[in-house]
Amino acid sequence: FYSLSSFTMPSTIYRYDLKERKQSVFFQPQLAFNAGDYETKQVFYTSKDGTKIPMFIVHKKGLVLDGNNPVLLFGYGGFNVSKSPEFKIERLVFLEKGGIFAQPCIRGGGEYGEAWHEAGTKLKKQNVFDDFIAAGEYLVKEKYTAPRKIGIGGRSNGGLLVGACMLQRPDLFGVALPTVGVLDMLRYHKFTIGWAWKGDYGSSEDSTQFHYLLNYSPLHNIREGVDYPATLVTTGDHDDRVVPAHSFKFTATLQEKYKGDQPVMIRVDVNSGHASTTALGSSKPVAKQIEEQSDIFTFLMKNLGMSW
Repeated sequence: FYSLSSFTMPSTIYRYDLKERKQSVFFQPQLAFNAGDYETKQVFYTSKDGTKIPMFIVHKKGLVLDGNNPVLLFGYGGFNVSKSPEFKIERLVFLEKGGIFAQPCIRGGGEYGEAWHEAGTKLKKQNVFDDFIAAGEYLVKEKYTAPRKIGIGGRSNGGLLVGACMLQRPDLFGVALPTVGVLDMLRYHKFTIGWAWKGDYGSSEDSTQFHYLLNYSPLHNIREGVDYPATLVTTGDHDDRVVPAHSFKFTATLQEKYKGDQPVMIRVDVNSGHASTTALGSSKPVAKQIEEQSDIFTFLMKNLGMSW
């Protein structure tokens, strides 16, 4: 038995008969969704320093490249984690309504081995943000979308990615969705398991690394007089991996300094941890997961001007 999934196909279990050398579907979830209506492609674009970065793009077939399509750009870029195609049912409404999902395999991940990972750590962490920003620029250049029609999302280390990029290029992104993000880079190592991340981030206790971290730490780079994207910060009140203080402080500072018209909100899931778990470590009930994703995608689609 083996399983296979993609951006548009839920995890399907196959049975392979070694004697007959034939495969058959053993189990496939039944969804009111026609995967044949969509296409997935992989493109390569150039980052700020000339590095070629791969990116997956998913959208309806026949999409018109008129520079006006809404995009969800999702990334991670850290801890040697490779971002491969993965089915997420919550994206279906976004895709059905004409949205584009894009997932760049940026440095800091493990897609091309340890060198790719190392190129996005410590004093090279800015490469990760540059790669992600360049993905947005590519989508604009190739007429997939336009500035401010791009929503950016990421979880945990990906929340750091979103926080840094929305502050560095507020003109490019229209919606920011940092979920359970690491947002205080000067004190992250003082909370629970944060000390274990020094291998990727470095530490503010080192003078050289302190100044580097200060230059991109989302909490410390919010400025007054800047038109930031519509922002929905998401956290769990019992997150003991990336403590909710990161999200609380970032949201409070952004609400204090931002004077524009875009909404800045925080969603705190009660009795929930870092991932899809409750405070007690058990799986988060499906009803709570549906509520969370409904809020996130409603915020995204409303602020990108989509109808549903």
